[in-house]
Amino acid sequence: MALRFFNTLTRTKEEFYTIHPGEVRMYTCGPTVYDFAHIGNFRAYIFGDILHRYLLYKGYRVTYVMNITDVDDKTISGSQKEGISLNEYTQRFRDAFFDDLKSLNIKPAQIYPEATAHIKEMVELVKTLLAKGYAYANEGSTYYRIESFSPYGKLSHMDKSGLKAGARVASDEYEKEQVADFALWKGWDEKDGGVFWETEVGKGRPGWHIECSAMSMKYLGKHFDIHTGGVDLIFPHHENEIAQSEAATEEKFVNFWLHNEHLMVEGRKMAKSFGNFYTLRDLLQKGYYPIAIRYLLLATHYRQQVNFTFDGLEAAKNALKRLYDFTDNLKLVKGDKDNPEIIQILQKATADFEAAMDDDLNTSEALGVLFTLVKDINRLMEEKKISSSDAKQVLETIGKFDSALGLLKREELIVDDEVKSLIEKRITARKEKDFKLADQIRGDLEDKGIVLEDTSDGTKWKRKM
Repeated sequence: MALRFFNTLTRTKEEFYTIHPGEVRMYTCGPTVYDFAHIGNFRAYIFGDILHRYLLYKGYRVTYVMNITDVDDKTISGSQKEGISLNEYTQRFRDAFFDDLKSLNIKPAQIYPEATAHIKEMVELVKTLLAKGYAYANEGSTYYRIESFSPYGKLSHMDKSGLKAGARVASDEYEKEQVADFALWKGWDEKDGGVFWETEVGKGRPGWHIECSAMSMKYLGKHFDIHTGGVDLIFPHHENEIAQSEAATEEKFVNFWLHNEHLMVEGRKMAKSFGNFYTLRDLLQKGYYPIAIRYLLLATHYRQQVNFTFDGLEAAKNALKRLYDFTDNLKLVKGDKDNPEIIQILQKATADFEAAMDDDLNTSEALGVLFTLVKDINRLMEEKKISSSDAKQVLETIGKFDSALGLLKREELIVDDEVKSLIEKRITARKEKDFKLADQIRGDLEDKGIVLEDTSDGTKWKRKM
């Protein structure tokens, strides 16, 4: 089956094609670095990661760009409240963001352009829009004249009948009902303090929307394959990106627009006022395993709302444990008689996995295929009908699936001398039938994050999830 994506632009599921054979150029709206990223943000970044990974799985060469918004209303306000420079303020959250990406096993993009490093490109784009009559200056700022771009609204399918010609909105983010000319370049005023650039379009700073157009086109070209983001960005942000980019270049901006749905927490919108607002760091500090969080965020199809619950997080942890135990047990298989049934099982699993992922990245169905494979192979292991060579092939297939899912990454367990000594003492205690001491040592090790398992091959240990 051919790879198909639901394209927000056409509201239909379309067969995927690329501008250049075998090559995909894609862009994801990245973080605004004014605070630590929350789990709703990471729903979008994990979706982008699954897309990136599966395109690589399919054999495409992928150029992946994710921007960093380090100048906007929020970053300026935050730096002023703390009395530090904009760069000093945003650097803390940039560093945290990249640490969080590693925790969630999100494959890095090739390029992470920062807005403040691309002012020249933004100014050139604004100048082009002024020269073509799509923009105008007003009180030191430059605005995009949306009535001049007749296709405006084609992504969000909005009704422009209520548009008031000449109405302007200067803030970076605004409500859906505010259909108005938006700021491309914001003239400096006192509230921006020392954050400004002296340019050919005046002293000031860029608006949020122009940043993504300038940076995406610099690294991916005027016309590229895929643009992703959350549904909250369809309007106004992505709508404005299309308007300013296509007006400037007179070319189609992006072929496929892919948007992930919102994340809910315990059935409600996530909000600090509801007491259900969590950054990734909040959850890690509570002791939750980062890959379990990843599992929960990708287990629901990206175009369906995710309901984040702590029961669901516990279920995700248990599902991961089942996968980890399965792969660990495969590595212990010693049989030498190959089973032809294994090949049939793996071929079917591969076909079913790819059919699920080819169908608009249906991760929930793909996980179902994965656990059906686990069940089938576990049965054969219990019946001793699998060889070490068979087990190796199963591990290779699981590894290929995981190149698209990113779930099997485990932190390396480093056991120090103190822990080794405790493990040896417990082994001795069990031999001497001092089960009280053995249980006490097991508990002490669990407090250190180490779980012991007594098997027929001896005592094994692994990291507590």
